[in-house]
Amino acid sequence: MSGHPDFLFVALGLLFGAVAGSFLATLLIRWPQGRSVIAGRSRCDDCGAPLGPRDLVPLLSYAALHGKCRRCGGRIDQRHLAAELAAAAIGLVALIAHPLPLALVTMLLGLWLLLLAMLDVEHHWLPDRLTLPLIPLGLLAAWAGFGPPLLDRAVGAALGWAALALMAFAYRRLRGREGLGGGDAKLLAAVGAWLGGPQLPFILVGAGLLGLAAALLMRLRGHEVTRTTRLPLGALMAVAAWPVWLVVAG
Repeated sequence: MSGHPDFLFVALGLLFGAVAGSFLATLLIRWPQGRSVIAGRSRCDDCGAPLGPRDLVPLLSYAALHGKCRRCGGRIDQRHLAAELAAAAIGLVALIAHPLPLALVTMLLGLWLLLLAMLDVEHHWLPDRLTLPLIPLGLLAAWAGFGPPLLDRAVGAALGWAALALMAFAYRRLRGREGLGGGDAKLLAAVGAWLGGPQLPFILVGAGLLGLAAALLMRLRGHEVTRTTRLPLGALMAVAAWPVWLVVAG
């Protein structure tokens, strides 16, 4: 499909993104708790009542129920709403920015990075089961002709890992404590595998600027910010990476 997408096409992107966001929210809540993501029915977090189909329509159910459980009136976890809105926006932007089939690749990358960002913000956790597969997927996308050349991306994967791994090693030697998690280096390797080596400085600068903005917001909200305040570097890199992909892949 070429040219500007029509209304139905865009609506499908919104719908698919919202449905994917509902699943991502379930992953975000259940996975760190060691609970199965696919087994068992969805239930209210407060009263435990099983949720029916009309309670599980992404975005619309939340709006119709005013963010509360139909049975007990307890608040629905707002992580569901946040994930569905973010994923719907990813679906919308992907289908506006790129033609098919590239739009599907763009959407997949955006949703994958969204889950990583959410996990890092909430748990400071970048699971290997998400970061490592993203590396061969990026190289596979290059082989299929989507985005920057394969060689640039293979080099980007190696440089991305090496840059943060060396930075973490140097910080540990100088400060005597961990400054970067191992998942950060693996994620930057994955970002390099998608965007290529020349884009990595932009990702790091973008993540740094986003981190400064986050620290400033924390200060404005009355939170103390010190040299030891932890910021989710992985989430910052993920947020910086997807817009760059929109440009370099187009």
